[in-house]
Amino acid sequence: MINNSPARIEAPWIAADLNPDDLESSHWRSATPVEIKRRWSGEAAPANHHAEARILWTDQALCVRFVGRQTEPPVVSAKPQLETKTIGLWHRDVCEIFIAPDPNTPSRYFEFEAAPGGEWVDLGIRFQGSRRETDFEFRSGMTVAASIAADQLMIAIRIPWSESIPKPEKGEKWRVNLFRCIGAGNERYLAWQPTFTVEPNFHVPEAFGWLEFV
Repeated sequence: MINNSPARIEAPWIAADLNPDDLESSHWRSATPVEIKRRWSGEAAPANHHAEARILWTDQALCVRFVGRQTEPPVVSAKPQLETKTIGLWHRDVCEIFIAPDPNTPSRYFEFEAAPGGEWVDLGIRFQGSRRETDFEFRSGMTVAASIAADQLMIAIRIPWSESIPKPEKGEKWRVNLFRCIGAGNERYLAWQPTFTVEPNFHVPEAFGWLEFV
């Protein structure tokens, strides 16, 4: 069952241009934390898999930071590929944001993932009826940073404004969802807005919440 009144995230504008490695910047405190603590199915996830996300925007980019519990060894590549996108990254530990800049067309959205080892992937998604089409050649210019210390994971993603993801105006609203994959099995799939599918599936745009630029 999809939530008929999707939740809302407020993304504050800041004058500074954050870099992904500004993980500890005081600017993040101006954004309200968004809890990711349920599985895709809506069930409660164990506390050691919980995460939070904060979203900011600047004149240059959309910035997202995830902070999660990390009490187990992360599932990552032994030889991380950092120079180009890693197709299939979703099979390991990642944090993700899906955004649909046109709220009237949530079936056209963009997927951004980053892993604890610094790997990343960006994809363009479009639904044609029930068929999902993925643009693996999409290039957003996204950059990422990640760190693990004291049982805590931090991942930041910076997505520059572009023709595909244009700089918004204050008060504008987009569709959005946030996810975390951690560990193994179906229990690994966490979502801010659960998709309530029978099998794990994040690609349910009608389940997306709202992102308001303030």
